[in-house]
Amino acid sequence: MADSGNQGNQPGHTPFRFGVNLMRFTTGEELVESARRAEGLGYDVVCVPDHLGLPAPFPALVLAAQATSRVRVGTFVLNAAFYNPVLLAREVASTDRFVGGRLDLGLGAGYVKEEFEAAGMPFPSPGERVDHLSRTVAELRRVFETEQPAPVQRPAPPILLGGHGDRMLRLAGREADIVGFTGISFLPTGPVLADEEELDERVALVREAARGRAVEPEFNLLVQRVVVTSDRAAALASLEREFEGLPGASADFLGRLPYLLVGTPDEIAEQVRAHRARYGISYFTVLDDYLTDFAPVIERLRADPPLTRKGR
Repeated sequence: MADSGNQGNQPGHTPFRFGVNLMRFTTGEELVESARRAEGLGYDVVCVPDHLGLPAPFPALVLAAQATSRVRVGTFVLNAAFYNPVLLAREVASTDRFVGGRLDLGLGAGYVKEEFEAAGMPFPSPGERVDHLSRTVAELRRVFETEQPAPVQRPAPPILLGGHGDRMLRLAGREADIVGFTGISFLPTGPVLADEEELDERVALVREAARGRAVEPEFNLLVQRVVVTSDRAAALASLEREFEGLPGASADFLGRLPYLLVGTPDEIAEQVRAHRARYGISYFTVLDDYLTDFAPVIERLRADPPLTRKGR
């Protein structure tokens, strides 16, 4: 497999990577502009999501790669339930060739019931969706080994599996090159963000599932909000008012959520360093609303002294 930057997950000793998920573009020109800006600001990965109503991901990634020279491109994440695995393998292999071996393949189980309905598809149970995802990963790897066209990256592009539930994260721990912690539970009452203790438990579950692997997967965190401010307390108070309908969403609670980064660039950089030290998370993805705001944080973290790897 080509080098995706994943050197194994040693808490506090893995170099940072930074990605942005581009969702706001509607034209090729807008996508090119955002991809080039991300590369210029120091991001490592430019991603696009997979939702009905948004541009198709694979053509967008080819265009983003043609407009840039350094960044990797990735899906964040494909709804695997929408794809026949063999046909998906052809799309992935062709895209990896067209982008010069710079593809990261993010896969998820799918969670938006309305999108299944719009596609005229039944909405399987969570377990059935994870089962399909597991079969998809296995079939992709089989096809990449035995059929053409083959991807540039051998044996396969790095696979990111993202989610929050037990079965999803156990699968990711066993099979993924990159585990994406989304931190959201979709309950009947609405989405709920995981707190720091719950993320501890999610990370421990993945590490247990990954036990025995030669290299532990890289850990990714999907950051839900970046608020750059000189007054962190006032910003958290504002967020408390915004989330007043969410039980227990005090300013103190929100300030401890790993998925919310609030403060000056220096304060946010310290939060990111703390997440790597505590959870072993070294790869952070932000939404494109925060593409520019997060850039000074990247600059500060790039200035950190080189890390010494244990056992290397």
